[in-house]
Amino acid sequence: MLRGWATLAVLGIAASLAAGCKSPPTQAEMGAYNYGPRPDNYEKLIRDYMWPKLLDPGNAIVDFKAGPRELFQQDTTLRPLQYGWGVCVVINDKNTQGAYDGPYPMVFFIRDGKVVAVNGGSDDNVIGWRFARTGCNELGAPFVTP
Repeated sequence: MLRGWATLAVLGIAASLAAGCKSPPTQAEMGAYNYGPRPDNYEKLIRDYMWPKLLDPGNAIVDFKAGPRELFQQDTTLRPLQYGWGVCVVINDKNTQGAYDGPYPMVFFIRDGKVVAVNGGSDDNVIGWRFARTGCNELGAPFVTP
């Protein structure tokens, strides 16, 4: 148990250091990529992507908070570069006992009609959860833990 907490602490420190070493991307860096057309069907794309990943997809609460908006995530030692139409979604799924576990943020990157990358979610790690919160903040929907 202690080893797990120590690993999480090390990952958290590494994420902080990695994030602190990068300067924010310039407009030229962000504009150098083709984001493709803005997806009109982004809600369906995300729901279809999430359906097999949720424990109780029929009863999961999927709250679209912000986007789609062009979103650029710099390459770091912990995550590869991502870009596309970013969408911030807050999800509350039921657990195996049938109770809601509590909401968590996710950020989806959509390009050319497909979900190409995701930050956050129940199957991600501390780093992904941090990137999800950061992405939601950038999209204009800060996630506040209830």
